[in-house]
This record gives sequence, C-alpha cells and structure tokens, in this order.
Amino acid sequence: MKGLLLRLSALDADAAAAVRVIAHFQALLGRGLDATALVRSTAGLAECPAGLELADGRSVRAGPDGTALTGGPRRISGSTGLRPTGRVWLERPGVPGPFDDLVLEWMAIAAGTLESGSGHGVAPQVADPALVERVLSEHEPVADRAHALRGLGLDPAAPLRVTTVTCSDGVDAGLAAVALFGRGRLPGTVRVARLGAEAVVLLQRRDGSDSPCETLRTVLCERAGERAVRRGRPAGREARPGTAAPLPGTVAGEVRAGVGGAAPALTARTSWKQARNALRFAVAEPPQEAIVDHDELGPVALLAEIPLPQLRDQPDVRALVALAEQPGGRAVIEALAAFCRTGSLRQAASGMYLHHSSVAARLVRAERALGRGLSDPQDRFAAQLALYAYRLGTAPLP
Repeated sequence: MKGLLLRLSALDADAAAAVRVIAHFQALLGRGLDATALVRSTAGLAECPAGLELADGRSVRAGPDGTALTGGPRRISGSTGLRPTGRVWLERPGVPGPFDDLVLEWMAIAAGTLESGSGHGVAPQVADPALVERVLSEHEPVADRAHALRGLGLDPAAPLRVTTVTCSDGVDAGLAAVALFGRGRLPGTVRVARLGAEAVVLLQRRDGSDSPCETLRTVLCERAGERAVRRGRPAGREARPGTAAPLPGTVAGEVRAGVGGAAPALTARTSWKQARNALRFAVAEPPQEAIVDHDELGPVALLAEIPLPQLRDQPDVRALVALAEQPGGRAVIEALAAFCRTGSLRQAASGMYLHHSSVAARLVRAERALGRGLSDPQDRFAAQLALYAYRLGTAPLP
C-alpha cells in the first residue's frame, strides 16, 4: 500500500501527501534500521530500484519488490550525497516521479543514522510545541521550564542554541527544519517545533556549544547543487519564476534561518531572541547567506535594535530601495552583496555563475546609486552596512 503514495501524489501533490512520505521514513527511524531494510523500503515506496553507498564501503541495491540487486546502478534518475561521503539514489526508468526529491532527501537522512560510532546519526525529532513554548517563556517559573526541558529530553543544566527557520512558497517551516537538520547530521539532541509561521529548533550538542551555522550552510549549498544537476541548471539558479515549486519537507526553495548564541538551557529565550534577530539579516539566495549566525554578526547585530523608520530613512538604504525598483536593480544588489561577501570581483562572479565583466558592470551601477567607490575600504564598509540595513528595513518581521 505504501507504493500507492507516489502514484497518488501525482494527483494530490500537496503537503498532506508529503507528510505521508515523511511519516514512512520517520517510522523507519523509530525502529532498528539497517542498510538493506532502508533500501528495500525506499524502493518499495518509490516503486523503482534504489541504492546507497556508505562511507565505510557498504553498497546495497534493491528492486521495488524487495529483491537484492547485484552490480552497479544502471540508470540513476536522481541521487543525493551523504556527508562526509557516500550517496543514495533512485533508478527510475522514466522521468523522475513527483516526489522523488522528497524521497531522496529523507532516504539520505535515514542513511545518515547507519554509520555507527561516528557521533552522528540521531535524527531530529518533532517536539510538542507547548513544551517548547514553555522553555522559551519569560513568565514561566524556573521549575516549570526545567520540567519542560526534561520532557523534551534536554538537560536543564547544559547550554543549548536556538535556531529559527522560515520558508516561503507554501513550504512548511517545520518540515523544512527537520530536513535541514537531518541532512546536517549534527551530534547531540535536536528538537523541532512549529510555532506560528516559523519553526524553532533546540540544539544541545554533546561536543559543546559550537554553532551549527557552517554545517547548515553546507547542507543548503550541497542541496542547491544536487537540485541543479537534476534539473540541468547552474547551482543556485533553480528557484526562478516559472519553475516547479519546491516540495514540502525538502531543503529547497526560500529557506532562511537565524542561529542564536549558546545560552543556559533555563534562559533559552535569550538565544531565541538572538536567532530571530539574526533571521532578519538572512536572504534566501544565495544559500551562503540564507543561514545567519548571531555571534558572527558581532556589533552589526545592533542594527536590529534601530527602529525600522529610522533605518529606512538612511540615505544609502533609500538608494538601495530605489535601485531595487529599477529594471535589473535586484541583480545589481545581488552582485553588490556577493562582492562585499567575498571581497573579490572574480570570486563574486564565480559564485553568481557570471562573467566577471558582467558583475563589474553591475557594481558600477551600485557605485552610482550609492555615490561610493567600492575600491575604497571605507566606502566598501559603508556599502556592506547599507546592505544589512536594507535587508532589515525590507525583510518581514519574524
């Protein structure tokens, strides 16, 4: 019966169908799982051969009837890489199925739990929103917050970090957060809850309080590259008008996240507030700027304390707003952001998949709009601050 899900999804490709696919893999994660069981189950769900290769050299293939297949894959219709190495794939003879991206995403999450002794592999768990709200409350007594933390499987005496995740294009933020952290294979305890339009992730790591930011950025970049390969587009260029909407529960589309600093678990609200402020600096594309760490912002985070009317009235911000309304203006702002991020014209052009002369022309437009020369360090610093203020002034409040 599970094999009917993908056939039904062609007629009912909505969030409910996505949840049923995800539930299939969450059920697998909830019991003892081995490589053979995962591949057989996935092949039956997708109704086509599936396979995986793990970093320890194990390789398994199976047909949709559960029969083990020998040799290498014949025709890979879609694949997803594992971290640090390895991959999972489907061998559909025709065009990819409507939910193949979602199946691959969650097969990769499940495959990440198979490598024992790596310190990784604990899948993120969906948590009771009421418990998470109690943990983040400033009004609940300390004893009640401690009780809620224990109910979530978290240690009240250890530090934790809060990440907030939002999505657009109708993608469920909670599902996207589970997929994002699942692909990241972060060690420790991960709890995800949907609070309103955003998802809140509580992360308590066994190896300390290091930020998950770089890992999450890597996941988004890898995912963008995989989707681009499957669609025959340059990475980072798949989300354009007229393309298919991202599937619920995938790390794709307009995903943004803010990461708060480490805080005592009993005062997790502090990290949550930092995460929500960091989220205001995030932009969905390019993926390198979709995840913002409050600690990395440093003094720049203070910009979030400035009232929005005051930010929007700053001359450089007004200039960027006017530029964005011009034909091709948003592309100019994208080039300016890439140049400020990398400090190099050629690196900015490489990241945007453009010739450096095209990016240089856009930067000339940015210089004219701002009245600043980007070769001057002070002007470049002012332009970067203007970009931050522009994002704060135009982004929806979390």
